[in-house]
Amino acid sequence: MAISQAMCTSFKSELLTAEHNFTNSTGDTFRIALYTSSATLDATTTAYSATNEVSGTGYTAAGEALTNVTPTTSGTTAYTDFADVTWSSATITANGALIYNDDHASDAAVCVLAFGGDKTSTNGDFTIQFPTADASNAIIRIA
Repeated sequence: MAISQAMCTSFKSELLTAEHNFTNSTGDTFRIALYTSSATLDATTTAYSATNEVSGTGYTAAGEALTNVTPTTSGTTAYTDFADVTWSSATITANGALIYNDDHASDAAVCVLAFGGDKTSTNGDFTIQFPTADASNAIIRIA
C-alpha cells in the first residue's frame, strides 16, 4: 500500500467533458481528505473513499472544503490553486491526501498528494500549505 503523488488520470479525461468547474464563486465544491499510510492512492484513483481515511480529534470524515483560486493563465499555462487549509486542535497522523470534487456524482478524484511519510499533529494545527498560485508552482497546471 502506498500513496503516490499524481494528477488522477480520470480527472484529465473529465476536464475534456466539462465535468469540473473551478470558478471561485459559482463553481463546484472541492474537498481535501487525509489518509493513513495504509491507503493506496495514485493516478488510478477515481473517487473519494473513506477506506483508510484519517480519524481523530479535530478531523471529520470526507475532509475539509477548499477555497478555490479562480483559474487564470500566464503565458501558455492555465492554472488554479486553493487556499491553505487547517484542521485546528487536531490529533491526527496522515501520510497523504486526496483532492476531490464533492459536487460530482461520484465524488470524482482530482489529485493525490503524497507527504513523503507520516505527518502528525497532537492537539495542534494540521495545515496543508499549497504552493504559490502561479504558472510554475500552482497545484493544478495545464501547460
